[in-house]
Amino acid sequence: MLDLNAIREAPRRVKEAMRAKGLDQPELVDRLLELDEERRAAITELQDAQARSNEISSRIGALKREGKDEEAEAVIEETQQLKQRIKALEETAREKRTHTQRLLLKVPNIPHRSVPVGTSPEDNEVEEEVGEKPTFDGFTPRPHWKLTAQHDLVDFERGAKVTGAGFPFYLDKGARLQRALVQFFLDQASSNGYIEMQPPLFINADSAHGTGQLPDKEDLMYEIPRDDLFPIPTAEVPVTNFLRDEILQEETLPQKFCAYTPCFRREAGSHGSDVRGLNRLHQFDKVELVQVVHPDESYRALEALRSDAERLLTLLELPYRRLLMCTGDMGFTQAKKYDLEVWSAGQERWLEVSSISNFEAFQARRMQIRYRATPEDKPALVHTLNGSGLALPRVVAALLENNQQADGTIQLPEVLHPYTGFTTIGSDASR
Repeated sequence: MLDLNAIREAPRRVKEAMRAKGLDQPELVDRLLELDEERRAAITELQDAQARSNEISSRIGALKREGKDEEAEAVIEETQQLKQRIKALEETAREKRTHTQRLLLKVPNIPHRSVPVGTSPEDNEVEEEVGEKPTFDGFTPRPHWKLTAQHDLVDFERGAKVTGAGFPFYLDKGARLQRALVQFFLDQASSNGYIEMQPPLFINADSAHGTGQLPDKEDLMYEIPRDDLFPIPTAEVPVTNFLRDEILQEETLPQKFCAYTPCFRREAGSHGSDVRGLNRLHQFDKVELVQVVHPDESYRALEALRSDAERLLTLLELPYRRLLMCTGDMGFTQAKKYDLEVWSAGQERWLEVSSISNFEAFQARRMQIRYRATPEDKPALVHTLNGSGLALPRVVAALLENNQQADGTIQLPEVLHPYTGFTTIGSDASR
């Protein structure tokens, strides 16, 4: 959520930022400012009425003592009228504040000045491409859905039978590879100073509002109406809300957390080749990295967080590229966002495996996560960041496709061998 004072001082900048993010709704800002003006006018009138009530109430006793009963009755009548007026003004101020807060939740974050302006994925900037795309002698690489079927790693059909499309079973070495990757990612995060956390897998509406899933991404989340809960779309939500409504001491910053969770997303509107195999699932595993930092440090923290995620891809020997997302393709809550995409040899395309974002104070203002430099200082908002480190399905897809051999086996990168207990898929040898 943006600071209302900032919107009041620079409404044109906010309207331009909204337009850059694909929300050309200047009337929303205009109505927001109207409501704010009406709210402040009601508060001013309320304060005047309260002052008048206090002033004349103190005269009632004196008038009665002086025998001026008629004047006292007139003052009492005016006091009663003022009480009614005060009650009505208090209700008006509350209503205006509630409506203002609702509209504030619909205003997106302002992009950082370094973010390219654009309207679609074609306007994202490819900052760097790292690693060599694999080459294959004498055969055409197969897509991962054929490899998983060949080696009995994933069963999509039985998953669809038991739950629905997008909820696969992982089997044997497929399941062990998933578990190995989770442990590998967590170990790497811990070595980089992240505190491991095992968060709840369900959140309430306050938590979803806090990180910006509501009221922007309702269609992407599953919901449990009977209990007013949501299965988490990402560990970002519970992990960042861990510090909601708290005031931290400055010396405790930065705070860095990592968490493995399954994630649940409806992925409404997804279709075509993007959803084939492991490309887009409704339930998938992910290790999330979250940082809560001093505002002066958040852009240095963003680059460090990006480096933490990229290092995982380097260790896995996966060719990847880094995208700086344009204004129209980076989301409602982000001030700046990178995407990391790995090369998929069997599909001959790039697959996103991580998004790394700086939200500045946007989430912290919603969640009221603040810090104090000294006990005497007024609390100030922290900045929050997160990134996938990493999301598993497309990492698994790329590992299988890029490492397939002419004899049909799949050789795993050496860094995973201690975690999997096997080096090859398609071979009975454990090592």
